[in-house]
Amino acid sequence: MTEGSRQPLFLARRSYRLRRLMDAARLMPVLATFLFLLPLLWDSREGRSTAADGIYLIVAWAGLILAAYLISRRLAHEAGGAGPSDGDDAGPGPGGEAARLPAGTGGAGPR
Repeated sequence: MTEGSRQPLFLARRSYRLRRLMDAARLMPVLATFLFLLPLLWDSREGRSTAADGIYLIVAWAGLILAAYLISRRLAHEAGGAGPSDGDDAGPGPGGEAARLPAGTGGAGPR
């Protein structure tokens, strides 16, 4: 093995990034809970206004929406073509399981 050909030891870079992005997406509800409960820990004896707390919650909410949007876009980009078009069972949508059911069943189950 030469010095110039450094190959990853364990995981491919793309797979590693994809897993870390999935971890970040899984931690979003924990972060949201922490951010929304944080105002309860602030000292209320100093006369904090409800308006400032409300503005904080709105900014935290908007930040979480932005973070979730960015993570989901990055996940879609990193996943490459791992969507329903790869032949995976996509569920009840165009090209999914409901599209392959015989006519008349509609996927509604037993009646």
